Amino acid sequence: MNRKALLSHRWLPWMLLACIATPAIAQQAGAAEDQVLQAVQRDASRLDGLAHALWAHPELGYLEVESSRRLQDELRQAGFDVQAGVAGMPTAFVARAGRRGNGPVIALLAEMDALPGMSQAAVPVRQPIPGQDAGQACGHNLFGPAAVVAARAIKAWLDTSGHDGEIRVYGTPAEEGGSGKVFMVKAGLFDDVDLALHWHPASTNSARQDGSLANISGKFRFHGIAAHAALAPDRGRSALDGVEALDFMANMMREHVPHGTRIHYVITDGGEAPNVVPETAEVYYYVRHADPAVVRDVFARLRKAADGAAAGTGTTVEFEPTGGVYSLLPNDALGQVVDAALRRVGGVPYDARDIAFATRLQESLDRRPPLADAQQVQAYGVDGPGFASTDVGDVSWTVPTAGLSTATWVPGTPAHSWQAVAASGHAIGNKGALNAASALALSAIALYESPDTILQAKAEFDRRRGASFHYVPLLERDAPSLDYRKGLAR
Repeated sequence: MNRKALLSHRWLPWMLLACIATPAIAQQAGAAEDQVLQAVQRDASRLDGLAHALWAHPELGYLEVESSRRLQDELRQAGFDVQAGVAGMPTAFVARAGRRGNGPVIALLAEMDALPGMSQAAVPVRQPIPGQDAGQACGHNLFGPAAVVAARAIKAWLDTSGHDGEIRVYGTPAEEGGSGKVFMVKAGLFDDVDLALHWHPASTNSARQDGSLANISGKFRFHGIAAHAALAPDRGRSALDGVEALDFMANMMREHVPHGTRIHYVITDGGEAPNVVPETAEVYYYVRHADPAVVRDVFARLRKAADGAAAGTGTTVEFEPTGGVYSLLPNDALGQVVDAALRRVGGVPYDARDIAFATRLQESLDRRPPLADAQQVQAYGVDGPGFASTDVGDVSWTVPTAGLSTATWVPGTPAHSWQAVAASGHAIGNKGALNAASALALSAIALYESPDTILQAKAEFDRRRGASFHYVPLLERDAPSLDYRKGLAR
């Protein structure tokens, strides 16, 4: 919808109100902020309990049955209307509250999935939990609960303030390689949303609106002929040879791809015994770059290499796409609102126990920034480089989107590490998540009360996308790969 249409539609009353700002309105804004912050603080123990439950029972992508149920229950208890199992994903949901009226629809994103092979106790030394493989190495046990607590506070404010507007929580499964949000975008679940807010655990506090890397991922499965590797090797055709030939060609390709391209893989099936020619083998690939077009091109070359590897080894190959996400589209107009909210909240305070935990954990890190960094908010910026990938990218090309990070991890901690798992299960993680919930809630009410800012965000969104943009998902599959993690779940 263009600016002219918005002004002639449901935004006109809000625009008129925005033009007559008075000291009384400023006082009301301050009272609203206090109300929302108090509501978040009242839910601090609720957030802690949710975060611990998701941390203690980590669930992989599309398998977040208990995690999703807990988040939904908290929202239903607060009066949200919850629609579960959306977009063909049993653990995905959309929760709605508020009065639609003439007000905007604001979406909060809530992730919940864990990572395989990252088992770790909430202690500052390496200590895997016996019998558990997965772990919350990206802090999604904090991500979803903080979004839920923020949404509860926003709903309470909408109910008591008389403001029109709707708050939604999108329970988004399988961010780690499963591209859950892509299916929600494809299903049109964001079509009537005015803007989206999100956050992510980190080792610093920041509302920088930087980019990210687009990403395509998938599994190449080779099929050969089994035979005794010593008695009849001539009668066998090794599927593992096909995998290794592909990997060799991919590594040669690295010299001849655009700067900034990332290619990574793991062999997920290499056979069972050395004296049996492997009949099946599988390798799992990611290709990343800031430009989605580059990712499409490089992955197309990788698929051709797989065909060549199969031809050269006398095997066959099939490809299963598992993920595909756009790079983040930054939004400065929204980012400045989020930055102001984060600065109002501030950094993460450490008590003596936190300092002891953090000091010991930092002994295992190669970078050891001052612990005081957790109490600071980083300088704001926009359009900087980003090197991770997230399916929030597809949301950001569909609706104006902004995010923030808080110091849920000890300064210097890399994501996807055992140190991140340990802090995500510690009080440090909970404190950072509470700050994120507060900043999200403050951002939302500021936007409900500033229709002009939303208009600016929409105009920036249209400019950054370009008039000719047409969304075509990088993920080339109609239904989610619900079993892409099942072989790893235990």
